[in-house]
Formats: sequence, structure tokens, C-alpha cells
Amino acid sequence: MDICPKCGLPLQACVCEEIAKTEQRIHIRTVKKKFGKINTIISGFQGVDLKTLAKDLKQKLACGGTVKDDSLELQGSHTKKAKETLVKLGFSKETIDIV
Repeated sequence: MDICPKCGLPLQACVCEEIAKTEQRIHIRTVKKKFGKINTIISGFQGVDLKTLAKDLKQKLACGGTVKDDSLELQGSHTKKAKETLVKLGFSKETIDIV
């Protein structure tokens, strides 16, 4: 049986990531890149596995993207859809700001 190093509970009962999701201050913004391409940047994550979060967002929004410097970069303009998807994934609606 594996034990979580943060909370000391077994990994099956670990609630560290769920608690971290409610304490985030997330910012969503769009940036214009080369050749007029628009990217959506989602930043402000702490204590969340960004790789699995990026994978989920890319699947639900049907776009490409990557993890860079503690933020997610998604190809295209997905500000409102990204906020809705983050809320469905367990993040608090009040802590997500669209800039």
C-alpha cells in the first residue's frame, strides 16, 4: 500500500489534489502569436499535475497544446470553453478569471 507524502493517507484516499483545486487562482488569457495565430494561456496552478490536466483539456476542447513554465498553452481561442471545462474538472468557478 502506497502512502501520500503530503497528507499521509493511502493514495486511493488521498485528497491533496482536490483541496489544491479549490485553492487555486487561475487566469485565462489569449495571446496573438506569429502569423496571426491565437493561443489561450491558462496560468496560476499550484500543486496540480499539469500534464494530466493538459491532456484532459486538449481532449475536451479538441485542440493541441503544451505545458510551459507552470502554465498551459492551448492552440486557438478557448477562453469560455476552457473555464467551463475547468469547472467540470473540479476547479472553483469563482477563482477562475478571464483576462
